[in-house]
This record gives sequence, structure tokens and C-alpha cells, in this order.
Amino acid sequence: MSSDDSSVAESFSKRLEDAEDYAEVWQTVKASVEFSLSERRNAIMLFLDDLPLQLGAYHPIGTNNIVLNRTLIEIVEDSVKSKPAVNALIYNLLLHEYLHALGNLSEQDVRLKVIEVAKKCFGEQHVATTIARKTPWIMLKDIPFESVLAPKRLMEIVRDFEDSGKYIV
Repeated sequence: MSSDDSSVAESFSKRLEDAEDYAEVWQTVKASVEFSLSERRNAIMLFLDDLPLQLGAYHPIGTNNIVLNRTLIEIVEDSVKSKPAVNALIYNLLLHEYLHALGNLSEQDVRLKVIEVAKKCFGEQHVATTIARKTPWIMLKDIPFESVLAPKRLMEIVRDFEDSGKYIV
């Protein structure tokens, strides 16, 4: 890795590690896509919902929405207890759906682009790149899905997710 690559990886790594909420992780997602793929889209809205655990997030085609699996994030937060690792998981899920929102409809192409963006922005050894290569479910390998039975809650919008001023909630 060259010193320029190392500097980029350090910058993105610090930004992701220091992220305190979804909006800050989201800013890292957008910056990493713009840096590595020269693509950008504004006015994305984030919703949290209790989805089946096999589904991390989704982007309804034709909308500016991303729906993130709240239950999945809560399980990982409770079991991993590492804010940088949780942020890396959220980063990967949001990145995947953001690439769909940018018009990439092929699951295979999006998975490859997630790996490409993570490697370019974080380097080969970063947890975000590992999750991208091995899928987010690597973080759930020791959690029995059968033991997770939570009541379905209402979907919620994440306020102040993206401050673009171009959409109405």
C-alpha cells in the first residue's frame, strides 16, 4: 500500500470509527463512493424496521429510501459490543443499498462494488473490508437465530439522516 493509499485508509477508518450515529456513518458511505466510484446521489432517507434477520436492509426501487433492519443492528450491538465493528456493519449495509439507489440493480455487481469501495477506502485488513468480502452475516455466526423473538415495532424514520433540504418528510 502506498503512502497515499495508507493516508486515505487512515482517514476513512478514523471517520468510520468516530461515527456516533447513522448520519455520520452515512456521510462516510457517500464520501467513500464519491472517492472510489465518482458517483453521488442526495436526498436519501433512512428507515429502521424489524425485518427477517436474513435481510440486512433494502432499497425500494424508484424511491429515495433505504430500510435498515433495526433488530439485526440491535443484536450485533448487544453481542459484539464494539462500536467500530457495528459501524462497519452499518457501513456495509448502507453502502450496498446506496449502490442500488445509484442504479446498480445486479446483486452480484453490487457485492463486488462493495468490496471494491471498501478495499480502496479502508485497505485490505480493515473490518469493513472483511465484512464486505465475507458478507455481513459473518458477525452473526455465533448467534442462534431461533433465540431471537422480538415483537414487531413500527417502522421509524431516522431524523437528520441527510441534511440536503431537498425532500419533505
